[in-house]
Amino acid sequence: MSRPGLILLFLWLAGNVAGQDSRMYEKHWLINDGDTLPYRLLLPEQYDPGKKYPLLIFLHGSGERGTDNEKQLVHGADLFTRDSIRKNYPAIVVFPQCPVSSSWSNAKFLYDSSKRRTGFIFSAEDPPTLAMKLLLELLHELSDNYSLDKNRFYVGGLSMGGMGTFELVARKPKIFAAAFPVCGGGDTLSGKKLKKTCWWIFHGLKDDVVPPQLSISMADAIRRHHGRVRLSLYPEANHNSWDAAFAEKELLHWLFAQHK
Repeated sequence: MSRPGLILLFLWLAGNVAGQDSRMYEKHWLINDGDTLPYRLLLPEQYDPGKKYPLLIFLHGSGERGTDNEKQLVHGADLFTRDSIRKNYPAIVVFPQCPVSSSWSNAKFLYDSSKRRTGFIFSAEDPPTLAMKLLLELLHELSDNYSLDKNRFYVGGLSMGGMGTFELVARKPKIFAAAFPVCGGGDTLSGKKLKKTCWWIFHGLKDDVVPPQLSISMADAIRRHHGRVRLSLYPEANHNSWDAAFAEKELLHWLFAQHK
C-alpha cells in the first residue's frame, strides 16, 4: 500500500476507535422547567445496582457547548474507557453539555486592549447560571437513579469547566471528596467553602487565554483555610494544559483514593 494510503488507513482506524469509545457513553437528557441539559453517562462494567460506585462529573470547555450531546466528549472521555481504568477504578462517569447561551460559572470575561491581556471576574455568591442550575439538578437526578457512594463524589473540568469545577464545589461544599480543575479559575473569596475537598489544580504557565495566576490564586485561597491542594504548573504549556494533566500517571490513582 502507498504511503498516502497507509496514512488514510491509520486516520480511519483512529477515528473508528474514538467513535467506539464515545459510543460507550449512554446518551441522556435532563429536562427541567423546559430547559434541557444533554449528558453522556458511562456505567462501570457489569454495573450492579446492589453496589455503590464513585461518581465523576467532568465539565468541558467553552468550545464544546451545544445541544448535539457529542462535543463534550472531545477532551478526556477516552481516559475512562480504557480497559485498565475501568477494571481498576469502576465508577459512574458523566459528561454534561453546557448550552451555547450559558456557562458553567459566573465568570465575566474582560479584555484589556492596551495591554492585550485577558482577565476574568468571578462571583460564586451570584445566582447560578442556567447551566449551573441544570448541573445541580443533574446531581439530584443521578443520586435518585443510580447507586452512588456518597463519600466518593469527584468533579473536574478544563477552561470554562475548570471554572465551573471551583464554583460547583463552592455551591456544594460538603459533597465532593476531590476536584481537579485544569486551566480554570474561581472566586478567591470562596476558599473557606472549598477547604473540605481535596484539590489537584493544573495550569500551563504560557496560557494566553486563561491567566495561570487564576489557578495559583485559588490554590493560595484554599491553603489559607488549611485545605489540601496540589498545584501543577507546566512551564511550556499554553491553554491546552489538559494534555499534560491527563498524562499525569498519578491523576486517577490520586482521584479515586480520595474519600470524604
